[in-house]
Amino acid sequence: MKLPFFGLVLALTFTLSACKTPHTAATPEANIKEVVNSSDVTLVDVRIPEQYAAGTAKNAINIPLAEIQSNIETLKGKKVVVFCNKGVQADQAMEILKKNGVEAYDGTSWKNVKAIQDETNKKSN
Repeated sequence: MKLPFFGLVLALTFTLSACKTPHTAATPEANIKEVVNSSDVTLVDVRIPEQYAAGTAKNAINIPLAEIQSNIETLKGKKVVVFCNKGVQADQAMEILKKNGVEAYDGTSWKNVKAIQDETNKKSN
């Protein structure tokens, strides 16, 4: 009885580890703080409009995850930082953007991106 259970656990382990895709494979190494504060960056909040309206990072535009694919052409040639609430939707957006040749960076959450902006503004003042 132990052998089939062990086999199932082993199979699940291999399956789950095979699904992991490292962000660094297609994205040049960069300091996210430098990218977020770059003058040529496009900040994209991939949450639904209601969440975006409730609060987001400064100068962020809203392109919900469901609309990322249809907005690829407007993002090509730009340096894009994507973010959401906890990073799950941002990860999915990153995968779509990278597959389509967009220079994308993971900002994880809107609170993370906003904190980076606030930290930089404090140093400037």
